[in-house]
Amino acid sequence: MKTGPPHVTMLATPGMDHLIPLAELAKRLASRHGATATLITFASTASATQRALLASLPPSVASRPLPPVDLSDLPRDADIETLMSEECARSLPALTRMLSELRETARLVAFVADQFGMDAFDAARDSGVRTRCLFVPMNLHVLSLVLRLPDLAASVSGEFRDLAEPDRSNPSYMVMVHLAKRYREADAILVNSFHAVEPEVAQVLRQPEPGRPPVYPIGPLIRQSGAIPPSSPPRAACQEWLDRQPARSVIFVSFGSAGALPKEQMHQLALGLELSGQRFLWVVRSPSDEGTLCDNYYNAAESNKDPFAYLPEGFLERTKDVGLLVQSWAPQTQVLAHMATGGFLTHCGWNSTLESLVHGVPMLAWPLFAEQRLNAVMLAWPLFPELSNDATTCSAIDATSVPYK
Repeated sequence: MKTGPPHVTMLATPGMDHLIPLAELAKRLASRHGATATLITFASTASATQRALLASLPPSVASRPLPPVDLSDLPRDADIETLMSEECARSLPALTRMLSELRETARLVAFVADQFGMDAFDAARDSGVRTRCLFVPMNLHVLSLVLRLPDLAASVSGEFRDLAEPDRSNPSYMVMVHLAKRYREADAILVNSFHAVEPEVAQVLRQPEPGRPPVYPIGPLIRQSGAIPPSSPPRAACQEWLDRQPARSVIFVSFGSAGALPKEQMHQLALGLELSGQRFLWVVRSPSDEGTLCDNYYNAAESNKDPFAYLPEGFLERTKDVGLLVQSWAPQTQVLAHMATGGFLTHCGWNSTLESLVHGVPMLAWPLFAEQRLNAVMLAWPLFPELSNDATTCSAIDATSVPYK
């Protein structure tokens, strides 16, 4: 039997929204429990942003990339869910070897995979890792829905759109049903949420259910504002500009590491900000018309073209006294923690939502894809219960009462 500290291996499927909370979990296991960890990533997402995050990890948390796999036979417009699940499935032989090697050198006590890496449980089992946990970087509401999905798939005939909005003819539908069935193979489900923000569903999931693993809300796991070096050019520029603004006077505009607007919406947002006269800090990315969501998702925070070229003519000059525009990426937790920030126009990705809650910044919801519409409705419900039937409405919520300021 191996000696030394307990070691946990974590598989992060593509997306900074998966990697960031897993990295924070690894750091907490190290600082609070004396464990070591290895973060395993996919070669398809070796972006500069990801490399910077992995380089910032403490010595107790290592990282290893899986070798590339060929996905060229998949359709060019394949959904994100299909791409991530297929890349994971094709990486299983390499992952099995990697886990077996780690077992030779470390006291490997557990394997953790996020929701799109459930097939990796096969590699963990084949390499002899006994404890296998699912990490859900979304909220408890989404988890409760996905846990119910296999039953819905079996009991509801025809299209879900006959009942409500979801569409089971979407190519990613069977991927999600397959993954949801495997959720129950986990020894435990770890969720990046906490009781205060979802008390009702937390209470339900706290109760044991036959055949369902225990659910543990372990959030909020967010990247700390000091994780980016102070000398980082985007951090320095944002810090210097925010330091010159009055308290709570700036609205921060960002649509996450993969979010981008169509050109027309981007244009209208720019005009709206200009006409409002409001101070703003806007993270601008190339519009989504220039490619697919997959392009943005797999190259997080890196626009391939100059995004400023898509703004209204003269916009930069006319707003230079009230706004700061940064290309592709900004130190979000630092911006939200700054006293000059008074609001957040957000896509309602769960990482961004948690960061805004932790720092007590009110949010204006502009959901784009994935579970973001559900998040927006959940957050707006205390003020606007009528929005339960309109997941696309943008609404302001005041998060300053959350006790994590």
